[in-house]
Amino acid sequence: MTPPPFVISIQSQVVFGHVGNSAALFPMQAAGLEVAAIPTVIFSNTPDYPTLRGRALDPELFADLLLGARERGLPERADFIVTGYIGSLEVARMVADFVAGAKAANPGLTYLCDPVMGDAGPGLYVPEAIADVMRERLLPLADIATPNPFELSWLTGQSIATLADLEAARRLLPLPARARLIATGCALNDTAPGQIESVLLGPEGASRHPTPHLPIALPGTGDLFAGLIVTGLARGLTLPAAIGTAQRLTSLALTHAQALGAGEVVLTEPEFRRALLTLTPV
Repeated sequence: MTPPPFVISIQSQVVFGHVGNSAALFPMQAAGLEVAAIPTVIFSNTPDYPTLRGRALDPELFADLLLGARERGLPERADFIVTGYIGSLEVARMVADFVAGAKAANPGLTYLCDPVMGDAGPGLYVPEAIADVMRERLLPLADIATPNPFELSWLTGQSIATLADLEAARRLLPLPARARLIATGCALNDTAPGQIESVLLGPEGASRHPTPHLPIALPGTGDLFAGLIVTGLARGLTLPAAIGTAQRLTSLALTHAQALGAGEVVLTEPEFRRALLTLTPV
């Protein structure tokens, strides 16, 4: 019997709601992937509530979890590694060491770096030292990176308004030559009215993937999208097809959350769940 695709997901975790691993873990598991979820922070909820409890993992505890993952041979088993929000500089450096070691031990794995650093509204919401680790140590290891326009602009100093701007930013990012950049949530000068785009840039050139722009901005959207990209790839989809599937399922989750009056992504929409159970190449 062939074992299922195996993912190591290193992100935030919340007690209530769906961000970080609390957004990405369910769709990956529902699609039949095996996932080792390693938290970088544990919070009671997202920062959008009046109170926030919990904290970044102590470096000693985080190092112990990584050691346990190595002792179980997880880097050698992994098909994918995903990294997202990181809450302390010490943990960021350990994440970079872990990913570098995993790629050295297992050159066949795919690393998706979601540089969760900020957005147009709140601006940069991690310390610059953590953002520097993402730029200088994590992105150079990435096979796929999924920044939003704010993050891409901050990382490169390049304003993002046109496809040419995105192509210039791709050249400025310290990504490997064969890596793919997925610029998420793009509203470019020539994006069609009522649409928003994911733009894929890589050695083959650029492709644009528009989707209806929902008037909804909820925590966890990017984390869910990145998790769905990995889910699609693990289930045999091409990267463009995985982007399309991730857009469709993210839209279902957002629309359902809006209908429920929820303040963050919701993962209970029936069609969303059915699609994950039957995800196959098309």
